[in-house]
Amino acid sequence: MTEADLYVEYKGVYLPKSVHPPESLKHYEDFIFRPDDVLIVTFPKSGTTWMQEITPLVLSEGDLSSVQSLPNWDRVPWLEEHRAILLNLEQRPSPRVFATHYHRYMMNESYFKVKPKVLYVMRNPKDVFTSSFHYFGMASYLVKPGTPDEFLEKFLNGKTMFGSWFDHVKGWLKAKDEDHILYIAYEEMIQDLKGSVSRIAQFLGKSLSEEVVEKIADSCVFQNMKQNKMSNYSLVPEEFMDQKKSAFLRKGIAGDWKNFFTEAQTERFNAFYEDKMKDVEFKFCWD
Repeated sequence: MTEADLYVEYKGVYLPKSVHPPESLKHYEDFIFRPDDVLIVTFPKSGTTWMQEITPLVLSEGDLSSVQSLPNWDRVPWLEEHRAILLNLEQRPSPRVFATHYHRYMMNESYFKVKPKVLYVMRNPKDVFTSSFHYFGMASYLVKPGTPDEFLEKFLNGKTMFGSWFDHVKGWLKAKDEDHILYIAYEEMIQDLKGSVSRIAQFLGKSLSEEVVEKIADSCVFQNMKQNKMSNYSLVPEEFMDQKKSAFLRKGIAGDWKNFFTEAQTERFNAFYEDKMKDVEFKFCWD
């Protein structure tokens, strides 16, 4: 099926109709944030699931019960998805934790007024592309990716769900002087997970012992998450996500794009990246 069949265009980007019906988009527009809310913001396939595991454990000071008993989409729900309407989020005790794939310009009035804490996770866009290609091939609610070359052009030009990676990252980096936002890279978390957990805890005002940090990091190692049915999306029906085609939690590594890109695709991507990001002063760990 085509984009016209499966997607709705909302504020300039494609959103999958099946999980973003009009009532869910309206719900987010009207949503009231609290100052102590924690919002995980990512472009899709940039480490959202990982942060949905880490953040509740940091806030609970290592209590594993939530990550062992609640699916991550209810544990840390996406505010723009239909599930958010059903979960009575306004009744949740503080601090609440949510996720969103929205660009910064898409955030509602309450967000800009209240300024909740934001964990903004970035990932090498070549790995985002590679992970997305496999994901789009197994998820029935998304337009099939086609060939790698075809999908590359869609990805570079923002013609996939949630639009352009480049615009998403640049938009959120414009707020880099605001102290309620922490920027962290997927690659940093792979290189030093314990250090990343400590950094997140400090940002969220949690003083955790070395023992608790180690406990959280161990629980959030990729292979442990892959085996946790509350985190690996095995509870999602096969007709929605066919994990026989590709696992939702696939590899959890940095640099897998090198096993996927052709030389021509690498040259095309590099040239596009250099042009789109030439005015960005932020130092990315993959540059």
